[in-house]
Amino acid sequence: MIGSLFGAVFSFVLYVFLRYIVLGFYTVDQNERAVKTRFGRAVRLGGATTLSLPIAEQLNESDRKRYEYPQLQVIQPGGPYFRWPWEKIHKVSIATETISMAMDPETPSANNNGTMLAAVTKDQLNIGLTGQIRYRASEQNLYAYLFGIKSPIVHVMGYFVAILRERIANFESEDNGSTSQVESDELIDGISINDLRKNLNAINDYMEQECASAEARYGVVFDASLITGIDPPSDVDSALAAINTAHNQVSSEISLAQATADQTIVQSKRAVEIETLRAQAEVEPLRSLAGQLAIMKEKGPSVLHGYRRNVRLKMFSKATNVILESNDE
Repeated sequence: MIGSLFGAVFSFVLYVFLRYIVLGFYTVDQNERAVKTRFGRAVRLGGATTLSLPIAEQLNESDRKRYEYPQLQVIQPGGPYFRWPWEKIHKVSIATETISMAMDPETPSANNNGTMLAAVTKDQLNIGLTGQIRYRASEQNLYAYLFGIKSPIVHVMGYFVAILRERIANFESEDNGSTSQVESDELIDGISINDLRKNLNAINDYMEQECASAEARYGVVFDASLITGIDPPSDVDSALAAINTAHNQVSSEISLAQATADQTIVQSKRAVEIETLRAQAEVEPLRSLAGQLAIMKEKGPSVLHGYRRNVRLKMFSKATNVILESNDE
């Protein structure tokens, strides 16, 4: 009887020792962060909230009160650490992950099995978008990631897709090119998919800016938004290719004509400069001669008369025939 009781007590003590003492130690990997809850309540940093962090600057005034989360004590990589039986450890990977922007975490078969996201342009053209987004859990807002919402990635993907579709539906090119280029672009006016393809970098930058508040909202950081492809429906792809080909040909002809006109203008300016220099070269000796004659005139009439005689004699020496005016009446 006593032996059975002793055995039962020993077994209970051994179970408690193994369950709550030995198994109470834990470690945190390098790419992980952890938070601790006591009786279901996360351990916090006093009364500090995320509104005092730089990430809250991305929120507008109406969202600041809605997305006010407490700051938690974050357990850094290392260990072993110890927890009591009434405490629970929640580990989160902060490694950057990549996912297709067409992926629907709740319905994997949606959007062509997560390979292409459908959207509508301003000219009512149904297009398909392909690309990726890189994201990670925010170490500064683990409360929102773990306890604020049930599935952060679902909210983030829905938020991202809503902004992207709104941008595609209202996108207009802000091309401030030359007049000839603007006139050439009138050939494809209204074909918004061309503007979208030419401005992929601008769209990606816009998405990163608009999604910067996701860290304060959902505890998820967007590292990059990479839209890699914008494809029209197959039934209009050939027609669109023909329009683009015609546009490229016209643009090429306009550029060639403009280059030829610029070259002609340069040549004309060069010819005018040459003729101007030639005329100046012919006028300069006459001006010099006039100056010399004026100086000789100042010396007296005999000097100018002698100069004229010497010039005439020089001309007579070079002439083979001379016709003189007779003074006989």
